[in-house]
Amino acid sequence: MIGRFLAVFEPFILMLLGTVVLASLLPARGEMATIVGYAADIGIVLLFFLHGAKLSRDAILSGLRNWKLHLGVLAITFVAFPLFGLGLTALPFVTGPLAAGLLFLTLLPSTVQSSIAFTAIARGNVAAAVCSASFSNLLGILVTPALVALLMNISGSGGISIESIEAIVLQLLVPFVAGHLLRPWIGAWVTRNKGLLTVVDRGSILLVVYSAFGAAVVEGLWTKLSLGDLILIGLLCAALLAFVLGLTFAVARLMKLPREDAIVLQFCGSKKSLASGVPMAGVLFPPAQVGVILLPVMLFHQLQLIACAVIARRYAESAPPS
Repeated sequence: MIGRFLAVFEPFILMLLGTVVLASLLPARGEMATIVGYAADIGIVLLFFLHGAKLSRDAILSGLRNWKLHLGVLAITFVAFPLFGLGLTALPFVTGPLAAGLLFLTLLPSTVQSSIAFTAIARGNVAAAVCSASFSNLLGILVTPALVALLMNISGSGGISIESIEAIVLQLLVPFVAGHLLRPWIGAWVTRNKGLLTVVDRGSILLVVYSAFGAAVVEGLWTKLSLGDLILIGLLCAALLAFVLGLTFAVARLMKLPREDAIVLQFCGSKKSLASGVPMAGVLFPPAQVGVILLPVMLFHQLQLIACAVIARRYAESAPPS
């Protein structure tokens, strides 16, 4: 099972890397850049519309009963992670757009699909994972811009405007709510066609990454970044992930959560959403900075998939017989 799951993600990781290479060699310019930008926006709107239609209200009501677990996930996602981000940006060798990218990474909500999938593989509480990951992702549409406005102003990395918040609400929240309201009519169709959601999910992210990196390349991205910068980002992302995985394990022990809920806390609390981070970065930051700011998000995304796949397999192997 773990092999089949990794097989789903490995092509996407390769496509993500290929998109960065394509944007570096053949970035969209002029009118084509505008067309690509519009296509990416449409893809993101459709993605969040389908996510809203897919989310079951029964799962929400069932999962909300486990409020202690959800508060733990939200505390790690929106309190502990940002504090770690501020600590990283305080390091003397972490400056400029790289510092902004690392801090932005820590302000993002949790993932939805991979959190639920890893919880299922590890034989955790899937219903609670659906509720916790979905609630984190939805809340992040409002909380992440607020944290960016607060913490990135403090760190000198920039801020956001009312127009940016309106753009995020219109691009992410409104489609999600519209899709969820239409779930009684289209929910069954969306559930039957899970492949469509995967295509829209991956395709919209790739379009936004191509658009963002293309704009950054036109502005001289690779003349501003060295190999040492890339290695540094990778090491800091790996250290951040390792620390948070250890923290979620320790917090679950302190909260005396049952095994199934401890798995949810670890997988939902340790993840950051590429699907939310890519469009938010495009709205919140100047086009020339988006490519650099997304680098930590992309690297962390790949590292979290690899690490959590290994952890999920170990949980599954040690699970008591059902």
